[in-house]
Amino acid sequence: MNNVLFDITGMTCSACSARIEKSVAKLEGVQSVAVNLLKNSMSVSFDESRTDSGAIADKVREIGYGASARLAAVKTPIPRLSGVKADARSMQYRLVVSAIFTVPLFYLSMGEMLSWPLPAFLRGMENAGVYAFTLLLLCLPVIFAGRSFFTVGLRNLIRLSPNMDSLIAVGSGAAFLYGVYGVYAIAWGLGHGDTETVHRFMMNLYFESAAMILTLVTLGKTFEARAKRKTTSAISKLMDLSPKTAIAVRAGTEVEIPIENVVPGDKLIVKAGAAVPADGIILSGAGTVDESVITGESMPLDKSAGDKVTGGTVNLTGYFAMEAKAVGADAALAKIIRLVDEATSGKAPIAKLADKISGVFVPVVIAIAVITAAVWLLAGQSVAFALTAAISVLVISCPCALGLATPTAIMVGTGKGASGGILIKSAEALETLHRARTILLDKTGTVTEGKPSLTDIFAEDRETLLRYAASIERMSGHPLAAPIAAMSEGMETLEVTGYELIPGRGIVGTINGETVCGGNSRLISERGIDMSGFAHIERETAKTGKTLLYFSRNDTLLGAIALADTVKPGSYGAVAELRRLGCDVVMITGDNAVTADAIGREAGISRVVSEALPADKEREVRRLQESGAHVVMVGDGINDAPALARADVGIAIGAGTEVAIESADIVLMKSDLYDVVTAIKLSRAVMRNIRQNLFWAFIYNVIGIPVAAGAFYLLTGWLLNPILAAAAMSFSSVSVVLNALRLKLAKTV
Repeated sequence: MNNVLFDITGMTCSACSARIEKSVAKLEGVQSVAVNLLKNSMSVSFDESRTDSGAIADKVREIGYGASARLAAVKTPIPRLSGVKADARSMQYRLVVSAIFTVPLFYLSMGEMLSWPLPAFLRGMENAGVYAFTLLLLCLPVIFAGRSFFTVGLRNLIRLSPNMDSLIAVGSGAAFLYGVYGVYAIAWGLGHGDTETVHRFMMNLYFESAAMILTLVTLGKTFEARAKRKTTSAISKLMDLSPKTAIAVRAGTEVEIPIENVVPGDKLIVKAGAAVPADGIILSGAGTVDESVITGESMPLDKSAGDKVTGGTVNLTGYFAMEAKAVGADAALAKIIRLVDEATSGKAPIAKLADKISGVFVPVVIAIAVITAAVWLLAGQSVAFALTAAISVLVISCPCALGLATPTAIMVGTGKGASGGILIKSAEALETLHRARTILLDKTGTVTEGKPSLTDIFAEDRETLLRYAASIERMSGHPLAAPIAAMSEGMETLEVTGYELIPGRGIVGTINGETVCGGNSRLISERGIDMSGFAHIERETAKTGKTLLYFSRNDTLLGAIALADTVKPGSYGAVAELRRLGCDVVMITGDNAVTADAIGREAGISRVVSEALPADKEREVRRLQESGAHVVMVGDGINDAPALARADVGIAIGAGTEVAIESADIVLMKSDLYDVVTAIKLSRAVMRNIRQNLFWAFIYNVIGIPVAAGAFYLLTGWLLNPILAAAAMSFSSVSVVLNALRLKLAKTV
């Protein structure tokens, strides 16, 4: 079975991606296909003995889209995505052009009706021709800027697979054509002295409707293009974490070489502060390595000869030589990059309700308009009468309200979230979040503070212990030393001489001629110092996941200090509220089982998955999804990136790494876990609002289309002319916007 990623061009909405998926899935040998609209990509699993990537690309081209298979790179595991910034710039240009001409067009169109001041040459019946022609000229640039809506929409309509562009093309096109018809009618009326016709069409040219539809939709497309640019940058940022150079030993000499030239078996040198260039084994020396990018482990690990190290991790202190075992695309970090790319490429696009409806709505409306015109012509009515009725059907069915239903609610919802420190990066995330019932929480930096802090002091003379501990630890660069050294502020510390770092043990120095030690139990016991009184303390602190550091002076044990990554103050309340919302909360971490279980109990989390590597986290998300759960992943580290990308919604803690933030769909800028609760409440409120908006957008069509078609004309003489049709359409749009604005009053943020 072969899995290939394709770059797709020409997609504009989820109806396009659904059409591609449906067509490719029918090919012999294709096992699965997933089109990602946001990344313009398609992931296909197929039996290479029955089909190939060329046949798949040809099938996509056959239905009107572009497709090309991505070529695997030897040294670079994932090629950088291109063209996204160009798309964003193109949409911004179209939006600017559309807005420049739509604003004056709308002002002039509504000016006479609302008694706004207008230039003298555009006022009055005698200037009707100039007025109409001016509106036409203002509308044409907007039509040209949005021409892709017509080319794509009408093409799909002809192929009997209408999408959102088809709705836009029909609605805007009908309004524009009626406006052109109105220009001719005004010209005819002026030439024949028919002032009634001139006045009637002068007030109802509909050019502003045609332009407004295109401008509002272009605004939404601009936001979508910006979201694409941010999403694709996540993979590039992951790739930037890979070391660019390595210090290799060649012919007994240390030389700096490009990382691409490192091969398995090379002897590499890693100095303090440098990134480990490849996966391998330490040959000699020792160091303290921060592996949080891979494992999520909050505490750095002491490494010495024989220990494994992973490329992309950082050697905080020490110096060691290592042998490269896995490089390039085979390294752990490269595999994380692939997981992120595969997860984002394999996501099924969210089916917009408006796109689903458009497949039936557009053909039905067009059919009703054609039937309306035909029936009235057969009934003996004039061509003008039949055309007026048919155009009224199309105008009242204009998708302006339908197009506004979702984006207005999304816009207000995302704005409200931003005001509360919740950055929602895509409309899809906001829509998907309301279905979340399983919440996966990373431990370090999400449930906990993400850095060690002092929790307990065990000593008969606390003041003496703290003075000696702070004095010697301020000489160290070890992460565990930082919270102890911080106690030296405002404290009279002692001068340390003969400072020595003992890898894997701790530190030794001389204060006032006395030997002072600080480190783990091995360091103290090796010096023959009695520790029997601390045996029970060691056991109890281990149960709660704390790290115990001992300090001695000459042959006397001064005491011990316990350090731990503590639970954030609001974590317990956030977990309780998530449960109240009907969510199952699970903590997943790379930490050991003892520490993880202790943190889980303190935060009120009953299910804990420990010792999970990045691939394990991504695999757990996939397992839950396959069981039917809608999964939300909350994390802050690079090691969380694959799971954040795979989850239905990825939420990054704002204080986390930039890659986690870029991989996620939602970012909590205040780094408050309770904001996950707020985001879910906001999503549910927005989705209720969207459903209400869609109802109001369609209720006018249900009521207005029969009237516009003349269903009541013979009985009551009612015929909904384009003026009233436009008024109904406008009112439906206004009601949708006003309903969306109610979200600002929702008590969520």
